Amino acid sequence: MKPHLISQVSTVVLLGICSFAPSAMYAAGIQADFSQYKSVGGVSIRQTGDALLATWPMGRGEYGSLTLDLQSNTPLIESLAISGDPTKPGETLLKGVSPVNVITVGTRDLANPAGWVAFFDNPRNRPYKSYLATLEKSSARVVTEGGRSTIVIGGLSAGPFHGDMRFILYPGTRIVQSQAVVSTEQDAVAFLYDAGLSSPAPNWTSIQYLDNFDRWQSAPADAPAAPIAVRNRAVIAEAGGGSVAVFPPPHQYFYPLDLPDNFQFAWRGRGYHDLVTDAGFGVRQPPEGDKRWVPWVNAPPHTEQHLSLFYLLSREKSEKTLDEVRRYTRGDHFKKLPGYLTFTSHYHNEHSLGFVDAQKAQKTDGVPKGFSEPGFVTAFKQRGVDIAHLAEFHINWTQELQARRLPLLKTMHDECARLSNNKFLLLPGEEPNEHLGGHWLSLFPKPVYWTLQRTKDQPFSEQVAGYGTVYHVGSPDDVLKLMETEHGLMWTAHARIKASIGYPDNYKTAPFFLSDRYLGAAWKAMPSDLSKPQLGTRVLDLEDDMSNWGLRKYILGEVDVFNVKPEHELYGHMNINYLKMDKLPRYQDGWSSVLTTLRNGHFFVTTGEVLIPKFTLGGKGSGETLRLSPSQKPTLNASLEWTFPLNFAEIISGDGAKVYRQRIDLSDTPAFGSRTLKIPAEVSERKWVRFEVWDIAGNGAFTEPVWIE
Repeated sequence: MKPHLISQVSTVVLLGICSFAPSAMYAAGIQADFSQYKSVGGVSIRQTGDALLATWPMGRGEYGSLTLDLQSNTPLIESLAISGDPTKPGETLLKGVSPVNVITVGTRDLANPAGWVAFFDNPRNRPYKSYLATLEKSSARVVTEGGRSTIVIGGLSAGPFHGDMRFILYPGTRIVQSQAVVSTEQDAVAFLYDAGLSSPAPNWTSIQYLDNFDRWQSAPADAPAAPIAVRNRAVIAEAGGGSVAVFPPPHQYFYPLDLPDNFQFAWRGRGYHDLVTDAGFGVRQPPEGDKRWVPWVNAPPHTEQHLSLFYLLSREKSEKTLDEVRRYTRGDHFKKLPGYLTFTSHYHNEHSLGFVDAQKAQKTDGVPKGFSEPGFVTAFKQRGVDIAHLAEFHINWTQELQARRLPLLKTMHDECARLSNNKFLLLPGEEPNEHLGGHWLSLFPKPVYWTLQRTKDQPFSEQVAGYGTVYHVGSPDDVLKLMETEHGLMWTAHARIKASIGYPDNYKTAPFFLSDRYLGAAWKAMPSDLSKPQLGTRVLDLEDDMSNWGLRKYILGEVDVFNVKPEHELYGHMNINYLKMDKLPRYQDGWSSVLTTLRNGHFFVTTGEVLIPKFTLGGKGSGETLRLSPSQKPTLNASLEWTFPLNFAEIISGDGAKVYRQRIDLSDTPAFGSRTLKIPAEVSERKWVRFEVWDIAGNGAFTEPVWIE
């Protein structure tokens, strides 16, 4: 018996022309509510009969046009068009199209002690059901907030979910943000969503995309539906007047997985999912993922889940349209910033084991075939990484592997040296997961040899021919002594989730955790919950807790994936640390400056789209101490750069017991901008302050704390 059922929505047959199936009971004559609307930034939205017509300036002397049809039994989007004059019709790109939202509803195992924070869960192995969202067009309203306007169409439903359909316009951009905003009263819901556009009689001539091996692909508009692997998460419909690309939020869309493979996160064609009878194109979240642990997305009861998709309008052919899409993620590349180096951590490539096994199989003592430049190194360079930190040997150390440990460590050190150069630094590292509790990562400033076991009569350290000093670690005290002796750093991997549930909380008073050799914890966007406007609150909350515990600990970004290759969807799972460093260390000289920068908190973390090149509070940067008198009110200075329009910033602070948030509305920002904020910060009686910035796609950046005395 298959583990899922596919729901056949009968109203699709009644409609016959739209992937949103309107109710047959709909009464015509909807009058949109404009009471919360005002024309700002050149946006104009008006109602003419049964149509809502919206125009907005896109830049370069062009205006976008979105016309919505409020009648029943018609596609919701009458047209998407571009003109040089907002008072004239312009060039139609797509016509008679409807938003597609297929919501797959499963269950979270709330009997699991991790509950909603579970990663080790598999809704795909329990019964689930997919629903094509239907739209009654029961109401319409227009809302203006800051510099952007939203059209809200009521009456959306999909299985246990109910809500509305929204279209958000951003002056100065080529994008429309389409959102199905839904909630459920049902408990223990884990879900996925596929989204796109469809038409019974498509006016586009072809579907275009760049596949994950960088080959341009084209398919007829009416081809049978198929999942596809694409670069930059974008699929493009090419029509006579130009083209329209659809793409999801670049990081928020991906539920956490161990493997970053491109699992065909897009679709095109007619008959998608056996639910969409029309021809269409869009993005998808495959239920089976990497067929390991596949936790899907959380939907706690009564939370508003925002299922986003972006439409980008262009008069150009697909190649140039994709270039426009790529601008929003800087080509899936982390920008170089003067005075900073990009640092990424936590990769289980098991390169050393693979290298040794390949040497044996190929009967060579040199570099085996296929290992000259491993795929993960190529992928790092393509993403703009300066420094990459491995997490090798994430395996059960059998007796046989224990006997091989020192040779494997030497292989890791030698390979990191071979693969490093004056533009890229590969650092050895492990996720040893022994002695402390939970999972943790190690980073030393030079090659260090150590074993994970220590017998009763074995010394802590000894000299071993061919390796020099070798340490034997058999307890938390030994781990701390090793870190102190070799000036290493350690931190909690995937804190409060996975195998680190309960950590670092359960050892927050342990000597090793209180030591300055324990950096803190690592941040990643998991679990997935689309009701939140930011990512990774699990670890951001931990940063606040640790600061209120009175500990000067820091949070760095981690990626925590296996077996990276250039053709993978790595960027969607990535974040990056910008270390305040001017010079890339040479491997042969050691990399103590990397550890010093981390230990001092002189870095910020980002998904890549939002940057914080400068941040001070009262003249002090992250990791530094600000001394204040009770009457002082310091100014927060932050220089920002971004691609997607921003949503908000927050000044977060704590007094040792409570956490305080001072929100700064940034809904007046366009795309691709920069700004310096100067804000008097409310920090009376506070002991620490940090800063976050988030954009409309859930991308963001955050600093490390400034400490207040």
